Amino acid sequence: MIRKDTVVHRAIIAFWVAAAIVVGLPSYAVGQAVPGIAGQLPTLAPVLERVTPAVVNISVISETPAVSNPLYNDPFFRRFFDLPDTPPPQQRMSAGSGVIVDAARGHVLTNHHVVANAREITVTLKDGRRLPAELIGSDQATDIALLKVESRNLVALEIGDSDRLKVGDYVVAIGNPFGLGQTVTSGIVSALGRSGINNEGYEDFIQTDASINPGNSGGALVTLDGKLVGINTAILSPAGGNIGIGFAVPSNMAVTVMNQLVAHGEVRRGRVGIGIQDVTPDLAEALGLGDLRGAVIANVESGSPAERAGLRVGDVVTAVDGRAVLGSADLRNRIGLTPAGTDVRLTVARSDGVREVKVRIEAGGRPASSQLARTAFEGASLRNASRQEAREAGSDGVIVDSVTPGSRAARAGLRPGDMILAINRMPVISVDDIRRQTSDRLATLAVELLRNGGRLLLIIR
Repeated sequence: MIRKDTVVHRAIIAFWVAAAIVVGLPSYAVGQAVPGIAGQLPTLAPVLERVTPAVVNISVISETPAVSNPLYNDPFFRRFFDLPDTPPPQQRMSAGSGVIVDAARGHVLTNHHVVANAREITVTLKDGRRLPAELIGSDQATDIALLKVESRNLVALEIGDSDRLKVGDYVVAIGNPFGLGQTVTSGIVSALGRSGINNEGYEDFIQTDASINPGNSGGALVTLDGKLVGINTAILSPAGGNIGIGFAVPSNMAVTVMNQLVAHGEVRRGRVGIGIQDVTPDLAEALGLGDLRGAVIANVESGSPAERAGLRVGDVVTAVDGRAVLGSADLRNRIGLTPAGTDVRLTVARSDGVREVKVRIEAGGRPASSQLARTAFEGASLRNASRQEAREAGSDGVIVDSVTPGSRAARAGLRPGDMILAINRMPVISVDDIRRQTSDRLATLAVELLRNGGRLLLIIR
């Protein structure tokens, strides 16, 4: 007589073996023999034994300004108690994760926010070795940073092609949640191409339900064949813990940023001089585009590479170098992360047909037409509003296309998508108007904006 629990065990084994065949799990994930049970149970242990030595814990000591007591503002109080004019900064300790991607050079990828303002960075390997780390460079817009450590016998994680990921692929997240030490969780790819988490950043997130919690930042998102496809970076949670919505920077984007950090110590963004927006269903209907998707060109800057290449307002960019464009954020990411001097082929749909246009990427930064260095708008990419945008807003103005994180414009409160209508009660209809009214000085400005359909008065000092 066959025992009931044996039947159950055999059913479970049959299910997992069938699942392995259906989803194409690698042979080493099927598992090892379990005593007392005929057959094998699936396990990820073999692949994890191979990849986890490449995932490290990162501890950071940083300095933050001390909380100021109002009494410190009284000179008499400071003299009476012999207090310093400025309170000494407070030391802050934090922890995160990282991934060794080049064992020979000791390169470790992590998040920008893990090492921001770091005074001292220490990397702890799985075998317990603690190594001082040097920050090679960091990019806030993509939330990627690159560290360097010196040691022998490092293990690097092979980098996979994140463009080949599909929704439903199995992945594991490896990191240091809540400072507990190295931890592995599993799940699937829930979505691809997520953006809008931070409007100032370059985003193309992989969404996963593999548990990601505070401390996992900078850790590895790995496929079942042991390849790195993402750097865990953020969670969406009302309470600060995992609810099954985590985000990772795709490995292809992280590698692009890493290469620039190695070469320049910073990311030098590219541009072609166009303002773009998503092809929404309403816009597609209005322009007669049918099911066509991509990014529509709303503005072409005078004298820009886009103008020289023959791009026009109303063109729809559907692909870059043969790879489909998913929307304006996707096109912005790919142009912005392409090194200056590179030629790209844009597939463009126009009323008279589809064509390919070769455009040379030029160095990014402020547009040539704006010249807003040393002003309160430094770091903002501005352009004149198109006729359609002016008609929808009911007024002419200047559109804020992007804002460099940490710049004067960002600190002033400007956001991508803002429409500047007036400065100090003087109407603004072009970027030249803004340049004339700021005149390379940092005076106090009252800037009238249109944001999300509502008017806002922003005071910039």
